[in-house]
Amino acid sequence: MGKLTVRALRAVLVVVLAGTVFVQALMLWALISGNDPEDGSLPLTQLRVITILGIGTAQVAMVCVWRLVTMVRRGTVFSHAAFRYVDAIIGAIVAAALVWFAVTALNAPGQRDDPGVTLIMGGVGLAILGVALIVLVLRTLLAQAVARDVEAAEMQAELDEVI
Repeated sequence: MGKLTVRALRAVLVVVLAGTVFVQALMLWALISGNDPEDGSLPLTQLRVITILGIGTAQVAMVCVWRLVTMVRRGTVFSHAAFRYVDAIIGAIVAAALVWFAVTALNAPGQRDDPGVTLIMGGVGLAILGVALIVLVLRTLLAQAVARDVEAAEMQAELDEVI
């Protein structure tokens, strides 16, 4: 991975992370202050809490991506330490899907006249779970690469002993 790519990715991560923290702070302020009255059309308090949690899942994934990029730059990504970050990303994606299903459940009573919206939202939740499965497949590829890297190191050590 080139230096420009790493810097660009880190810049994007910093901007998005700062933006999400700002939005979380605004949501939390709206919850605590009670200055934003609900008109009864949507359960805003529950949606705000769910939004704060949903943003938290994205933040966890961003921090883990940052750590993995750091490992790539150091050449240590093909190690067992990388699995903890990949597992955290998978967990964050699954948590995001659960948060989305909660939003779908909160929105469903208002969609009695048009249940297709709820079905579409459920489909989006399944798509989010699909992303978690894709990352799980990539984790398996990482595991294979780590195993091959360990095997190559062992073979190199044996070859060094012979020579």
